[in-house]
Amino acid sequence: MEYETMEFDVIIVGAGPAGLSAAIKLKQLALAAEKEISVCILEKGAQVGAHILSGAILEPRSLKELLPETWQDAPLDTPVSNDLFYFLTQKHAYKLPTPKPMHNEGNYIISLGELCTFLAAQAEALGCEIYPGFAAVKVLYNDQNQVVGVATGSVGINKDNEKTDHYQPGMHLLAKQTLVAEGCRGQLSQKLMVRYHLRDKANPQTYGLGIKEIWQVSAEKHEPGKVIHTVGWPMNHATYGGSFIYHLSKQRVAIGFVVGLDYKNPWLSPFAELQRFKTHPFIRSLLMGGERISYGARALNEGGWQSLPKLTFPGGALIGDAAGFLNVPKIKGIHTSMQSGMLAAEACFEALHETSGLQQELTNYTEKVKNSWLEKELYAVRNIRPGFKYGLIPGLINAAFETYITNGHSPWTLQNHADHRTLKLAKKAKKIDYPKPDNVLTFDRLSSVFLSNTFHEEDQPCHLELKKPQLAIDTNLKKYASPESRYCPAGVYEIVEDENGPRLQINAQNCIHCKTCDIKDPRQNIVWHAPEGGGGPNYSGM
Repeated sequence: MEYETMEFDVIIVGAGPAGLSAAIKLKQLALAAEKEISVCILEKGAQVGAHILSGAILEPRSLKELLPETWQDAPLDTPVSNDLFYFLTQKHAYKLPTPKPMHNEGNYIISLGELCTFLAAQAEALGCEIYPGFAAVKVLYNDQNQVVGVATGSVGINKDNEKTDHYQPGMHLLAKQTLVAEGCRGQLSQKLMVRYHLRDKANPQTYGLGIKEIWQVSAEKHEPGKVIHTVGWPMNHATYGGSFIYHLSKQRVAIGFVVGLDYKNPWLSPFAELQRFKTHPFIRSLLMGGERISYGARALNEGGWQSLPKLTFPGGALIGDAAGFLNVPKIKGIHTSMQSGMLAAEACFEALHETSGLQQELTNYTEKVKNSWLEKELYAVRNIRPGFKYGLIPGLINAAFETYITNGHSPWTLQNHADHRTLKLAKKAKKIDYPKPDNVLTFDRLSSVFLSNTFHEEDQPCHLELKKPQLAIDTNLKKYASPESRYCPAGVYEIVEDENGPRLQINAQNCIHCKTCDIKDPRQNIVWHAPEGGGGPNYSGM
């Protein structure tokens, strides 16, 4: 079969903060050296920022380094003015000292999508080519097992859960170096990790699911720049989770809840936990009289330093959250993702400048990370997140010890575990009684998905694959009471009864690309593929 091809020096998969920072840095280095480097960025969202979701508070360290003269032109919505931390019981909120890693002096509450739109404009001004609406669905290799680029197009599953001939190869984009910046749990990243054994010496990655709403609140309740984090209720003390409440501009407040995907109870619903959280008197008083205007959800890496894979492979590298550079105790990953992209760009430029750069491994990137503040920052907090596997109170005690006593220099490193292995059998777990939505403070999943502006073409094949369809009944339903029907924040999965008995129905048109199913399925039976380019949520202003 003949494919249309395009050739570049560097292809970057993903127009998030890591990918765009890498592109900008590459062009800056080329300009300074009076060299020509062609850079192409592929983005599966309909436009840059459409699939980007984060809290988000920006630590501007990397932005200042990348754009020293113009960083203040970025959409830095609201400077943080107040930092608060609370422990919640069912009826009360107890103010505690804000943990040191969570201090936000000099930081900004932002929309990460808007920041990416700004960075994309900077990249294009420097000569980068950006193609939104094009999903990279396949890695291309040569006979020497080197990555030589990616293919665009779509991969689909038909109603019988079989791969279809609908795969449209689109184009083959060839490059001397390919930087993969897909974000958390990227499909190409996962395949590259397996093919090149990039995780062999790393702990399993562990994840959280972050669910976010934006509310318009009354003027007298709005305090621009106010930042609140909470732990405790509605989570039980055995389950890792917490909330954020960020006061942006224009009477907007971002309400978010993160649940660690290592939770054990298959009856738990992260979406329902956020809805229940909003009924707490402390939160209810803020939201009553307001209006919910946006909704979204996204998985995030929580493994930290010990879960970082080998970063490079022949012909490219993993950058940003494709590798897992989130600083969990800080609850920040934008500055670390940007820094990883910038360091990869430096290594990439050196390879292209000193040699042909043709598919060689960017070992300098790994060395640059090791010698930078990036690894030092992640190493210092490596034991905080895994300490919570012993429960909330032991986790808080361990976090205080690591932060204030050893300063991250404990002579041990706690280990992470794979999230899909943690579920109890449904019959051995306590059912959770979630109240029905009142459509004032609390809502159902379908009305929430509507606010995410999610759209997939009706005639495109399903992008969610079951490796063995019968496992959805024999294992997930019979042993775990179909946990996918609860952990999915978009109502994609539901058990329906027909004349042949129960079956799993997949409502792929609802999918908001959070990747939770790909992570949490107990038998790793669900595989998330990128749908046709441009499909999915449109997180405008999120």
